[in-house]
Amino acid sequence: MSTTSLPPMPPYPLLPKKPIGMGAELNEVRPASVLANPPVVEFRQVTKTYFPGQANQFTAIRDVNFVVEDLPDKGEFVCVLGPSGCGKSTILRLIAGLEPQHPTTSGAVHVLGQPVIGPGSDRGMVFQDYTSFDHRSVLDNVTFGLECLGVPRKVRDELGRQWIERVGLNVVVDQNKYPHQLSGGMRQRVAIARSLILKPRIMLMDEPFGALDPQTRMNMQDLLLRLWREVQATVFFITHSIEEAVFLGDRIYVMSNSPGTILRELEIEPSNKPSKDMQRDPRFQETVGYIRDLIAQLEENHRPE
Repeated sequence: MSTTSLPPMPPYPLLPKKPIGMGAELNEVRPASVLANPPVVEFRQVTKTYFPGQANQFTAIRDVNFVVEDLPDKGEFVCVLGPSGCGKSTILRLIAGLEPQHPTTSGAVHVLGQPVIGPGSDRGMVFQDYTSFDHRSVLDNVTFGLECLGVPRKVRDELGRQWIERVGLNVVVDQNKYPHQLSGGMRQRVAIARSLILKPRIMLMDEPFGALDPQTRMNMQDLLLRLWREVQATVFFITHSIEEAVFLGDRIYVMSNSPGTILRELEIEPSNKPSKDMQRDPRFQETVGYIRDLIAQLEENHRPE
């Protein structure tokens, strides 16, 4: 059974940090009591077990605890790293309220102070696979959410054309194309526009650039940072790429092997150069190397005997 009430937390001291490159590692994962603002997302002792009581029972995450602060007029870019199968996507989909991950087996997931009871327009999601509607044009894909909300055609088309341009597509050339006529990078631009046009408080992104070639991936990273700074949403970003997490993230959570839990929390300085330039920065490389060694050590320490 899913638990939705959050028990009170005891007073907690400020957490010391270990500087590393362009960031710092906290000595432990933050509780809500150290935040200056209310949390936008809070996980408290969250466990998710699939097929409980059956022969194929599987626990994806266990006792996951973390809080993400609701930063006014900014939002935070949160990246989650960890081994394959550690439950990163389970965490993302619990925030989204998507079945079969939702509801939790135990523990509580709160968004903006309220228990998650299902999907909502306050949370947008972009997946790795290109989730465009094949029978709809680019413009109709971008405006799909507005259509579902009953926004008049003229208004939603005007907004849709604005967002097509904002994600770097050509309105005149691209608005009437269909997904099969687009490259992978262009289809992800459409997916991002379709989510951001709804002005969500939280953007959930599950390996959105994983299938792109390296140059397109760096271009998409630059685009995403620019748009995020404009829309001021909280972003949860799942990736296997440490370089991508360090470039994009304000905060990085590192997960254990399955059943996954949050083992480390790092704060990262904002990137001030394009992705290709940041990756040459010695402090950037120091941070990437530290996290790579950390993950390797965590995997070794949690390897089954």
